Amino acid sequence: MHKSVFLEDTDAFSYREALASGESIVLIPVGSLEQHGPHLPLGTDTILSSRFAEGVARQLGALVAQPIAYGYKSQQKSGGGNHLSGTTSLDGTTLIGVVRNLVKSFLNQGVRHLVLMNGHFENYQFLYEGIDLALEDLGIKPGAAQSVLLLSYWDFVSQDTLAQVYPDGFPGWDIEHGGVLETSLMLHLEPARVAMDRLADGPAAVLPRFDRLPVVPDRTPASGCLSSAAGSSADKGSLLYKQVVEDLVADIVTELVLEPARAAVLQ
Repeated sequence: MHKSVFLEDTDAFSYREALASGESIVLIPVGSLEQHGPHLPLGTDTILSSRFAEGVARQLGALVAQPIAYGYKSQQKSGGGNHLSGTTSLDGTTLIGVVRNLVKSFLNQGVRHLVLMNGHFENYQFLYEGIDLALEDLGIKPGAAQSVLLLSYWDFVSQDTLAQVYPDGFPGWDIEHGGVLETSLMLHLEPARVAMDRLADGPAAVLPRFDRLPVVPDRTPASGCLSSAAGSSADKGSLLYKQVVEDLVADIVTELVLEPARAAVLQ
């Protein structure tokens, strides 16, 4: 059985030994508490970012911090909208502040490389700002030994994988919320948390090319999903997960000049 890669399971003295190596890597999953239709749990974004972080950490000898489990406000054209029940969000200033504090804390402890693994579309620019402000606070400039990587896991899904997951054609990232990709990943990683008998199969959302505030609630499908999850499967989820983890590891290894599966103090 694998030893846990999660910081919450690690004692402070073992963590101190990992930091003393001077080569420690910590991943922070970032998600949201957001409705994903009647068939997926509110924590889907956080669950998936945490599981991707775990898969990467095992291959890199890295550690996974506790996730940031609340995200920026859901938007109608990407997550159904912040007006939907269950979606519980942070404003931009708060999310920036949380990230700013966490990045400073980890880097001040001696973490060499920090990786923020984003799983909620609306978070990205606020995560970027929090990181940027933290580095400014610490006086860490280009070329420094310490670094922070920011990424969203779906940016690593290959065109070949998309073709296999969506044999009739990929509908587009703008309506992939509660759809085949997230549902298949959850069927592979957390099948007990998926209620396929409650899946609402219907046409994809048709939304304007602009944002209107306050939102027009009727523009979001009644299910809260922007595309149908019909056709989801654990096999598709397995394909997605393995391919994305493999490409994530390859890019991180190359960027940080690492050896994959390197011996780690805590492994």
